[in-house]
Amino acid sequence: MSAEEVKAINEMLRASKGSMDALSWPERREAMEAGTAFFPLADGVALTPAVARGVPVEWQSRADAEDDAALLYLHGGGYAIGSIASHRSITTTVAAGFKGRVLSVGYRLAPEDPCPAGIEDAVNAYRYLLDEGIDGSRIVIAGDSAGGGLTIAALQAIRDAGLPVPAGAWTLSPWVDMTGTSETMTLKSGEDHMISAPNVKDTAAIYAPGGDADDPRATPLNGSFTGLPPLLIQVGTSETLLDDSLTLARKAALANVEVRLETWPGQQHVFQMFAPMMSEARDALAAGIAWANARIA
Repeated sequence: MSAEEVKAINEMLRASKGSMDALSWPERREAMEAGTAFFPLADGVALTPAVARGVPVEWQSRADAEDDAALLYLHGGGYAIGSIASHRSITTTVAAGFKGRVLSVGYRLAPEDPCPAGIEDAVNAYRYLLDEGIDGSRIVIAGDSAGGGLTIAALQAIRDAGLPVPAGAWTLSPWVDMTGTSETMTLKSGEDHMISAPNVKDTAAIYAPGGDADDPRATPLNGSFTGLPPLLIQVGTSETLLDDSLTLARKAALANVEVRLETWPGQQHVFQMFAPMMSEARDALAAGIAWANARIA
């Protein structure tokens, strides 16, 4: 990683911080699509749309990908924006290195469809993989930011439904605390150019069931971690959501869950999005892909 790469990313994020606040939700979604459109897709990855128990999904795979293994990906976007398209740069990069196929999920978004709609869609996508004959031991669930929060909430719902437990879960800057009361929400406010306490409060109002930020479906930190599969957690140390990852790792470990926590010094929220522009983001994705491959081996 070069200091110039980090500086360029931080300056870009600082300049755009708060630019969406005055936009409607459809406008914010359009802005995110436009803002990520210039990120390149990985070479050699085919895109195949499908429907998973009523949920729009997209298979992303190399020609030699193993059909009996899958990585189910839940995109970020604050539970209200983002899409399969906005995250294709990350997901096709994962598909280029993952031994199996990637299934990217277009789950329902708030405010039109608040929690638990996204969790239901994630679980239905997982059931779809099981329907396709893929064993749970050959499935990894992954997601960034809100998608990371959905990943943990989906794991808890999968366990509670008595479904086969997946091989593991990889979260990138997971948003697992909707209360916005963590210590780093204040301590890192001057360093984080993407997420602030008002952002979290506004999201809780439209996403959490009945606006209750403590509901464990919106704040999976309040749920049970007993019986969850191994976790890989990646987070930047400049994030207001740093405590989300630290507390997630602690609570999972206390429940005897195998946890690998990676803190990446000086990095912003979901810095992996900037892999085309920053070497450390590429290194983090490579580490996550290697971990996922090891889980399905």
